[in-house]
Formats: sequence, C-alpha cells, structure tokens
Amino acid sequence: HRKAIIFGIATGRRLDDALTTLKLHNISQPDVLITGQGTEIHYAPNLTEDAVWGRHIDHLWNRQAVRDILMEIPGLEMQPRRYQSAFKISYYIDPAVADIQNIRQILLRNEQAVNVIFSFGQFLDVLPVRASKGLALRWCAEQLGFPLENTLVAGVTGADADMLRGNTLGVVVDNRHLAELSDLANIDKIYFSKKPHAAGILEAMNHYNFFSKALEDTTS
Repeated sequence: HRKAIIFGIATGRRLDDALTTLKLHNISQPDVLITGQGTEIHYAPNLTEDAVWGRHIDHLWNRQAVRDILMEIPGLEMQPRRYQSAFKISYYIDPAVADIQNIRQILLRNEQAVNVIFSFGQFLDVLPVRASKGLALRWCAEQLGFPLENTLVAGVTGADADMLRGNTLGVVVDNRHLAELSDLANIDKIYFSKKPHAAGILEAMNHYNFFSKALEDTTS
C-alpha cells in the first residue's frame, strides 16, 4: 500500500535518536520524519530538512529569555544538553511541585508566546508558539498535498494532543499515560483503542476502514 500511502512519524526525539530507534525495531524509513516535538521536519529519501519550517517557527522565539524565566521554578530541572535544541528547551518536571498551568501563565506574563508540552508524566518541553507536532503535520499536509481528513494519526501522550485534534482520523493507543489525553474522549473523530502499541494502530485502521478509503481515493 506504500504507493497509496504517505508514511510519517512524529516524535519528541532528536533525529539521530529517532533513526536509531527505527533501525532497532526494523521500521522502514518514513516519507516524513517530524522530530524534536515538531521543531524539525525531514523528507525522504535523503532526510532533507525543511529549512523554511525552521524560519517559520523562529517567529517571536527567545530561547534565552525562556530559560532565564524558568530558571528558579521549583519542580523543574533542565534535561542534559543532548536533549536540547535550538527550538526546544526540555525539562524534567515533578507535577506534584510544579504546576503546568502556572508555568504557562508565568511565561505569558513575561511576554513569551510559546507552546508548553507535558508528556509521559515527567517531561516538559517549551517550544516556539508556531511549533508542535500538530502544526508540523498540517505544514506537511500543505507542502505534500495530502488531505488531513484521510490522515490517520496515532498518539499516546499529551505531546500528541494537538496532532489528534482537528479533521484527522485520530487514535489514542492504549497506554499508561491515557490521563494526559482524557480531554479528547468526547471528540467524535478520535478513537480510543483497546490494544496497546502497533496492535492499537491496526485496530484503529480497521475501525476507520483506512486502507480501503485510501485506495478508493487513489483510483477515483
């Protein structure tokens, strides 16, 4: 089905880390690889980086100002340098000590227009306001010309929330971080799978009759 399908992966990992993980699990190189929580986009076959996207998300971004503002927040600890990038500031967070909504408000009061992403119960990423997995997905749809309404999107944590919202075919794959996506439970076009991992994605494909619809679109 590869000729009828564009295969993409969106991850919070760095590019090299993502490629290592794909190789470890014998997963084919995707047509589109979104990394760093949506701050970088790479296209097959040579993993060419979308430089225009980088310039687009740089709007209003002040990395040093964000770091300075959050430096003394209790319950936040900077992750090691290898997890940082030009457009992503990554922390470990203790949600029992640091309030995520309060962090968002502090940044807003200090005139920092950013996206604050909480995931896996312990990670907090601060990104430019124009960057996220969902925004990167929609950029790719525009660049490559694929319809969002025929795009199956699978997510497992809070970092995937905005990618699942909208007019895509969403699936929340069963996992221990479901509480981070509980707000999506009442949205019609988001399916909550009973099975975890890849089995949950296959379950959603059957639910949406995904491959049949994709083939119909290519032959109509």
